Amino acid sequence: MINQRTLASLAVLAQSGKLDPVALVAETLTRIENQPDRSIFVALTQERAAREAKAASERIKTGRSLGLLDGLPVAWKDLFDLAGGVTTAGSVVLAGPPAAADATVVANLGSAGMVSVGRTNMSEFAFSGLGINPHYGTPRNPRSTDVHRIPGGSSSGSAAAVAAGLVPLAIGTDTGGSIRIPAAMTGIVGYKATRGRYAMKGVFPLAQSLDSLGPLCQTVQDAVWADAAMHGLTAPVIRRAEIADLSIVVPETIVFDDAEPEVVTAFEEAIKRLEAAGVKVRRQAFPSFAEIFELTARHGALVTAEAYALHRERLAGPDAERMDPRVVARSRLGEKITVSDYIAILDARDRLIHEAGESIRAGELIAHPTLPHVAPPLDPLLADDDLFFKVNARTLRNTSIGNFLDFCGVSLPCGTGAAGMPVGFQLSAPHHQDDRLLSAALAAEATIRGDA
Repeated sequence: MINQRTLASLAVLAQSGKLDPVALVAETLTRIENQPDRSIFVALTQERAAREAKAASERIKTGRSLGLLDGLPVAWKDLFDLAGGVTTAGSVVLAGPPAAADATVVANLGSAGMVSVGRTNMSEFAFSGLGINPHYGTPRNPRSTDVHRIPGGSSSGSAAAVAAGLVPLAIGTDTGGSIRIPAAMTGIVGYKATRGRYAMKGVFPLAQSLDSLGPLCQTVQDAVWADAAMHGLTAPVIRRAEIADLSIVVPETIVFDDAEPEVVTAFEEAIKRLEAAGVKVRRQAFPSFAEIFELTARHGALVTAEAYALHRERLAGPDAERMDPRVVARSRLGEKITVSDYIAILDARDRLIHEAGESIRAGELIAHPTLPHVAPPLDPLLADDDLFFKVNARTLRNTSIGNFLDFCGVSLPCGTGAAGMPVGFQLSAPHHQDDRLLSAALAAEATIRGDA
């Protein structure tokens, strides 16, 4: 059975002296080392973890705790610099040099006392929503009981590590859904912050116009705690909203297209529970959602243009032969995007962000299924490139809308679909309304899950 311990439950034990951080990190590393799925982590940081756990233990014993997170373990997607280690971004072509310093958010969680235990696997260069990696293997979805199903990506190892009960918190990145997708597929909480909420120094990019960060964890409360520490606060300031004060708008455009019936049922049952709890729900069309995809068809994808600009030298040299061929193929599409196309995309994006914001009434949140399907089996995706690209596009569709429009968003589990796999319920808000989003998610979580 998966032991799904939360940050909150571990904090009670650690701060009361009932669980020594040294023992906790030793147990955590043992769990990871004994985990049959060797593709969840790409590297462990045992010496660092032991050092940080010992310091936390001494602080707590002498009444100098740094706060709620002191002594608790955290894992990092392999895009974050950890001092002394090589950030490989899920690839084999980045050989070094070792990072001279921690990424800013790594340092911030370290200042809160968190213990870094290792780097988690991911889609190569974060350029896929499925989490498949030919170099380090593809983690098995911990919720799968029939076949090897994907965990979602690109933060695949981060989601699998939390869902498997190996760590209570892992930090990921999200350019088109790479936190919310694996959270939905593995039945955990994934929060994508507004772009720029956290410092990006020391984080390997994919597309800087879209890249954002956030936590993967078991509960919204844990996400709130992690969020505060990630941008340097000593304690959370977010308060739980009153559920009867919440208002939600459900888009009727794009997000339900070709959705699996079980996914729609799970989402709609959660909506019914919210309405019964007093949440005001309405539905409307969002033409701006459809225009994003029309824009992409006409000019190309923003993420592809920026990914190609980042990797063009690798793509033109011998490194391309050592990269995932599917990542190479997607990245090279950016070569066809002209400067005028790129400027047209950015101009239209500014307009659509404004139009989408105007479509939402004051105080409303947007709600829709995080994904139109549950986690699919791995083997057919490995065997068929056309299927891979089709499923990848479908997987990224709903979540990428939020990245393009610079929304903040959180995916919460709301039930199960085909094969008993988790279904994700996404709540979103316009940019820089993260505190309001998290406040509402705290209030609505139990109802969305069906626990209330």
